[in-house]
Amino acid sequence: MRRAKIERKTKETQIYIDVNLDGNGKATIDTPLNFLNHLLTLLSYHSLIDVNIKAQGDLKHHLVEDLAITLGSCIDKALGEREGISRYGFSIVPMDEALALVSLDLVKRSNFFCEMDLKRENIEDLASEDLLHFLSSLASNINCTLHIKILRGNNDHHVVEAVFKALALAFREAISPEKRTLPSSKGVM
Repeated sequence: MRRAKIERKTKETQIYIDVNLDGNGKATIDTPLNFLNHLLTLLSYHSLIDVNIKAQGDLKHHLVEDLAITLGSCIDKALGEREGISRYGFSIVPMDEALALVSLDLVKRSNFFCEMDLKRENIEDLASEDLLHFLSSLASNINCTLHIKILRGNNDHHVVEAVFKALALAFREAISPEKRTLPSSKGVM
């Protein structure tokens, strides 16, 4: 079973995360950040990755950053050598007027590209810049290439929800079983 647990304790945050890549989308999330809880629930539900997260911290920024680092590291650990996965995933998801495109490659090369022009300084209880930092830190710690592009959208809440749903569906595709043992012509990921 592709599963991992990580506990991260710093002077700023205390985080416990357990992921099961072969789950059914069950999320148990306990952080003081309501909008991030919602987004992580969407990510779990639509990717079919079971996620158990318990986190607290001193500042929102520190908590968002350390959650992304820990979640990314946990997913990376659960992926192991990444043999037997499809490797690539992409999705285009509408959320009312918003339309998000996400493409990822689980190749063990970290790159992050994002065209998401959020207009509001805050979305619900999170700073927009913290949401972007979360996605960047997540990609870096999963050690994957992640591209995000908003094709249209006026409501920042809808835009971000569309991104997390598209990311979830791209993950679902990329971690799905592949008959080849290693999906790379180089012979290594």
